[in-house]
Amino acid sequence: MDIKQLRYFLTIAEEGQITAAARRLHIAQPPLSQQLKLLERELGVKLVERGPRHIHLTDAGEILRTRAEQILELSDSTINEIDDFKKGLNGTLSIGMVSSSGALLIKNTLSKFHEEYPGVKFSVQEGNTFKILELLNRGIIEVGIVRTPFKALNCNCKHMVKEPMIAAMTKKYSSDLEGIYISLKELNGKPLIFYRRFEQLIMDTCTESGFKPEVFCKNDDARTTLMLANAGFGIGIVPKSAFELSRNENLIYKEIKNEKLETSLAAIWIKDRYMSSLADKFIKFFN
Repeated sequence: MDIKQLRYFLTIAEEGQITAAARRLHIAQPPLSQQLKLLERELGVKLVERGPRHIHLTDAGEILRTRAEQILELSDSTINEIDDFKKGLNGTLSIGMVSSSGALLIKNTLSKFHEEYPGVKFSVQEGNTFKILELLNRGIIEVGIVRTPFKALNCNCKHMVKEPMIAAMTKKYSSDLEGIYISLKELNGKPLIFYRRFEQLIMDTCTESGFKPEVFCKNDDARTTLMLANAGFGIGIVPKSAFELSRNENLIYKEIKNEKLETSLAAIWIKDRYMSSLADKFIKFFN
């Protein structure tokens, strides 16, 4: 089994047809079918079920698809890393970032880094903190941008300054909330929308404030929180810097005065692993 076979198999899985996969790969159909048969013979399992129009992956095929994606991502990342080594500071830096980091990262780090090193390009993967940590551990990305709190004992870490959480809402939820700051307790009885990763923190902090929150929606993206709040479904709780990430023309926000709900962005990278000069320079700009 080699990289070429895995690329062939993954293309077949993505297209659902050997004919379409062959067309995408710019090869004839018979050689592609033969490669699939050779792969099944080598592994000793059936990878696909052939139907009249489409093929479907078997359980073994699904396992191979997941592993093939990981192997090919790592292969591509390795090639880019070696290429970057040859080019110096004129290559591609692979980073991962949580959705709520975008506005602050672009303003404080990416813009300044690009101004200093205009020849550097980026490959960006987005996801929640758990996905970013997985990508780091698999070597797909060199640097992850995540939000506190998180656990990553095998990582080095560099933090930005802390920022408050805000309550983003339409006017119908703000009539009894005066000033630009509010306490968490003032949200008692109001429908809340928040990022699932902050669920335990928000629930515990509400309990400490003496109430059980009314949760309208938990989700996996700060932008979803803001979109739902902008549509009037409830009050979105997000880091302050995330406010500009999504539509907010109907929203106002108030800072939540509670130190336990403060958060910060952090750049993380695996301890004792080779780091490219691009990644090293990028981390120095992270502040």
